[in-house]
Amino acid sequence: MNAIEKVGSYAVLMKRTFGLPDRWRMFFRQFLDEIQKQGLDSLAITIIISVFIGAVITIQMVLNTSNPLLPDYATGLAVRDTLLLEFSSSILCLILAGKVGSSISSEIGTMRITEQIDALDIMGVNSANYLIFPKITAFMTIIPCLVIASMFFGILGGYSMAYFTDIITIHEYVYGIQFMFVPFYITYSVIKGIVFAFIIASIAAYYGYTVKGGSLEVGKASTDAVVNSSVIILLFNVMLTKLLLS
Repeated sequence: MNAIEKVGSYAVLMKRTFGLPDRWRMFFRQFLDEIQKQGLDSLAITIIISVFIGAVITIQMVLNTSNPLLPDYATGLAVRDTLLLEFSSSILCLILAGKVGSSISSEIGTMRITEQIDALDIMGVNSANYLIFPKITAFMTIIPCLVIASMFFGILGGYSMAYFTDIITIHEYVYGIQFMFVPFYITYSVIKGIVFAFIIASIAAYYGYTVKGGSLEVGKASTDAVVNSSVIILLFNVMLTKLLLS
């Protein structure tokens, strides 16, 4: 299947996916389960990575910008803008593409090869809407919380370097965090996170839903889902940055 055929197949699947659920009670039950699996189960890795990235950026800025012409508070400013503009949205979603994307693709792919999806279709259920819609909506709902948590704990990681070491004073770090703060950067990061969440969940679901063969193909589909969603995230990152910050 070439690229044009895949895009067409993906569009058809998304058209089947987005519609009113037949049973709202079942949808909300699945929605809450997906919030747990995709969001809350990803919170720990989000916090750990963000804390260490914030700490590392702080150390790197202090060690590599020892210039008398640069103010000391530039370290806090760089940590804040790096986290708000790129890491807590783009890089975090690239990481979650591996965790959440592969999970969605393998789960739906396993249902496909074990003919559970065929059974749903035979019973007259819109299997795409039943299986994929709760996953996409749940991930798009929870991703702003993960993005904001990443910002907070990333800045906290930098603060811990100022608190536990003498590479920078707490006053200089906090002043840099507050200096010329642009509130729209948070909105910008959340918007990117929501778009990237849709890309991750929908592409992973597509590869899982259309898999053919056995367990080996399910693994290959999961890999393809992660790789392709990562590339598309990078492409949309450029487009959204140009659109939102120009």
